[in-house]
Amino acid sequence: MSKVIFLADRSAPRAAPLPQAPLPPAGQPALDRRARPMRDLRISVTDRCNFRCTYCMPREVFDGNYAFMPQSALLSFEEITRLARLFAQLGVEKIRLTGGEPLLRKNIEALVEMLADLRTPAGRPLELTLTTNGTLLQRKAAALRRAGLARVTVSLDALDPDMFARMSDTAFTPDDVLRGIDAAAEAGLAPVKVNMVVRRGLNDGQILPMARRFRHSGHVLRFIEYMDVGATNGWNLREVVPSGEVLQAIGAAHPLRALETEVMGRVAERWAYEDGAGEIGVISSVTQAFCSGCTRARLSPEGKIFLCLFGTHGHDLRELVRGGASDDAIAHALAGIWGQRDDRYSELRGLGVPIIGQGERKVEMSYIGG
Repeated sequence: MSKVIFLADRSAPRAAPLPQAPLPPAGQPALDRRARPMRDLRISVTDRCNFRCTYCMPREVFDGNYAFMPQSALLSFEEITRLARLFAQLGVEKIRLTGGEPLLRKNIEALVEMLADLRTPAGRPLELTLTTNGTLLQRKAAALRRAGLARVTVSLDALDPDMFARMSDTAFTPDDVLRGIDAAAEAGLAPVKVNMVVRRGLNDGQILPMARRFRHSGHVLRFIEYMDVGATNGWNLREVVPSGEVLQAIGAAHPLRALETEVMGRVAERWAYEDGAGEIGVISSVTQAFCSGCTRARLSPEGKIFLCLFGTHGHDLRELVRGGASDDAIAHALAGIWGQRDDRYSELRGLGVPIIGQGERKVEMSYIGG
């Protein structure tokens, strides 16, 4: 059994029956214990990836002997679409496909087409996006756009080839990713968001080169603080570069001004270049926790719902789906699960409060998505 499957399934022995709750009034989202609405659903479609990034899938753990999930364990496209439709009834307005590397899932554009047909209770189409390492976008971008995908977010941690290789532990190059970004833009999957995870002493020297590369490009470059996701990435607080330092470094070379963003649902703080060269974002989970505005649920490849990126266990929806439960029963379970949500890991970490119980381990980012 794979380590990731073990981490996901280890909660099964202590799992209680799924909570049930009344559905919210028509047109209103489900609310958790902190009055945070359910708005965003991230769907991880595979636990496989063609990179071995050191902060996500370090090769010493995810090596050639690693047992990934078998195809039979994964939710089918029909099962994913059914659950997504029920999530939309409870308030979800945006779906992001993740992994692993989601473009490794065979015929992923077919899933995109199915999800693109979904609507909110008010009749609006859902915003449909995808996060990728970009290496397969040249082949896939046009088909994804035709299927109904709106935008992509591409991970790129360095422009320097040697540094890129150290970060991603792959034979792919920055040029491969840049060609994927170009293909996405040409296909209409724009504006492309480019995510850079910054680690002190490793790729922090790439902050300004990355900023210069994407100024005037129409793309939005976002800098992400190195986070303590999972249990295998060797996270160390000393390797975190606070977003304030990133903004100071870029602002000294290219003056910035803050852009207003809604607090609820906000992940990135947005900043615009004063000279009109575009904008950047910073994601500051470590130094400026945004738990109070988190509106995200996460669906794992085999159908568990997680309520926090730093969670230790999820609730099994696949058992309901494959056990013959009605849409109404599943919807009431989703409302109950979200209604009991009280997660605020990053806030508690910042306060120095013990969070993870003895013997518990957080799920890996490669399994649940970023």
